[in-house]
Amino acid sequence: MTSLWLLLSKAFVWSFGFYDMFANVLNWVFFLVASGFFVYWCYVLTAVLGNNKDKEYHSDTEGKFPYYTEDLYKNPSK
Repeated sequence: MTSLWLLLSKAFVWSFGFYDMFANVLNWVFFLVASGFFVYWCYVLTAVLGNNKDKEYHSDTEGKFPYYTEDLYKNPSK
């Protein structure tokens, strides 16, 4: 019976080692993905929008949805 518990103990130790290894690999994957997003963000800020290129940007919805519309604040009873 003792050998069964020792076998189970070895199985649990192996499984926790597997989870530690998998977590380490998963952390590296997340790190690489986050680094890729950061590099892309830097690329957009420097190459796409750099050198005042953002002034040439035109929004299709600019002026169509103002933050303040007087019609919303008019009192209909007056």
